[in-house]
Amino acid sequence: MRVMLLGATGLTGGWVLQGLLAREEVSQVVALVRHKLPTVSDKLVQHEADFDRLEDHAQLFDVDIIICCLGTTIKKAGSKDQFRKVDLGYPLKAGELGRAQGVRAYILMSAIGASSSSSIFYSRVKGELENALRDLDYPYLSIYHPSLLLGDRQEHRTAEALGIKAMPLVNSLMIGPLAKYQGIEASTVASAMVNEACSLAPESLPGQAVQTREYDDIVRLAGNG
Repeated sequence: MRVMLLGATGLTGGWVLQGLLAREEVSQVVALVRHKLPTVSDKLVQHEADFDRLEDHAQLFDVDIIICCLGTTIKKAGSKDQFRKVDLGYPLKAGELGRAQGVRAYILMSAIGASSSSSIFYSRVKGELENALRDLDYPYLSIYHPSLLLGDRQEHRTAEALGIKAMPLVNSLMIGPLAKYQGIEASTVASAMVNEACSLAPESLPGQAVQTREYDDIVRLAGNG
């Protein structure tokens, strides 16, 4: 299968890229990037793209599956409008272009608490994206809801760094209904995404199936539980 990956330079996306390249089921990974990655593989096709003009690259969306790990913070984006563009505008445009090309499966990295009715701007934007993607009627849409992602980022995020230090204690208290709020390794989320993608036969997907993946489901899909 041919997979398009958005967000390959990020924490989770980097793990997804390595996982996809290692799988026999994957014949090609099409990565849209702002700057070329150092990764070298016969399977990897990199395209430096202007994400504000994704429609100029419409032909690249002729793939089997899209995996989207795009995401930023308001601080890094510089404003709420820019955050919305990266976390909602780009993933949605990719979804629209993929659907127009006949892509039948979309796997999205969202976040726990995502809801279009949330009073929290971050969560509301994530929820609005999920709703918009549902409206595209993909035969298969899988939405990941991890809590705090654990792992070494190239960029430093102070709040997340503090959260990661406290996470072993916090996780031990997250039982029952709170289990879905446990911090989770980005590599675990990536493994789940890759395993799910490789389990699909996009050409045979009937109707519309929407999956929501939270902590227990992600761990199961990753093969760690």
